[in-house]
Amino acid sequence: PDINLVGRAFLRDRLVVVASPNLSRPTGALAAPGVARGAGERQTWHVRTSAGRSTIKIEPVLILSTLMMVRDAVRAGVGAARLPISLVTHDLADGTLVHWGDLDEPEVALWALYPSRRLLSARVSAFLDFLKQVFPNGTPDELAAYIGR
Repeated sequence: PDINLVGRAFLRDRLVVVASPNLSRPTGALAAPGVARGAGERQTWHVRTSAGRSTIKIEPVLILSTLMMVRDAVRAGVGAARLPISLVTHDLADGTLVHWGDLDEPEVALWALYPSRRLLSARVSAFLDFLKQVFPNGTPDELAAYIGR
């Protein structure tokens, strides 16, 4: 929080656990290989599925710096990962990836922040108008359509 900044959430997304169809979801005390973004990723993921809540244990095997790299590694079958649904919607639809569950965590909000409502520059104003036009409802599907494949 910064009292000098104002902003608005222009999009909301949620995190899901996905894997290659060739990777079996572990049961019991077994751990699945995991692809992480950054070194601090948790090794136990709490997920919600149509069958209820469950826990997936992860053994990190690859740590990468961007979500796109994580997605590409999961596509290649390296392991399971926590990713925004907007980034994997197309992969889930065409069967490239399978959905192991929604993370039992609050949704992710993407914000546009700027220094002041007064004297808003034309560039910032144009950018905010662009965000409203591209993401009118702020849904993950809108971001997935914008990202493409």
